[in-house]
Amino acid sequence: MDRNKTIDALNNLIETCRDGQEGFQEASDNITNIELKRLFADALLERARFAGELQQEVRSLGGDPDDAGSIAGTLHRVWIDIKGTFTGKDDQSILSECERGEDSAVGQYRDALKADLPANVLAVVERQFAEVQRVHNLVKQYRDEFARM
Repeated sequence: MDRNKTIDALNNLIETCRDGQEGFQEASDNITNIELKRLFADALLERARFAGELQQEVRSLGGDPDDAGSIAGTLHRVWIDIKGTFTGKDDQSILSECERGEDSAVGQYRDALKADLPANVLAVVERQFAEVQRVHNLVKQYRDEFARM
């Protein structure tokens, strides 16, 4: 992969991380379950750290790192806020939206892993992807548990 395509792939992941960070903050603000608030707080801090790591990789390639989330992510967070307001902040509904957001994050990381990334960048993306997948699975597990209640 050429340098510009690597930078584009990393900037896309930075947007994904920022979207996740802000989405988890919004979800945490609307959810009532304390355990889930902790999960979301940990996940948003991790996504902020991931974005910082990716920004450093972009800088090391001589590029300008993205510093904001995507428009789609902003719309998704607004939807979570509206849904929380209209449904009485139903935890299961918020978990479903978080899972949907995490489905998107997993997809973005999978796309980046298909690219021809330099070995050092690939190692960072693979490590982050494993954690994004873990959080996705946890959110899905909680969503399923809340659905049975």
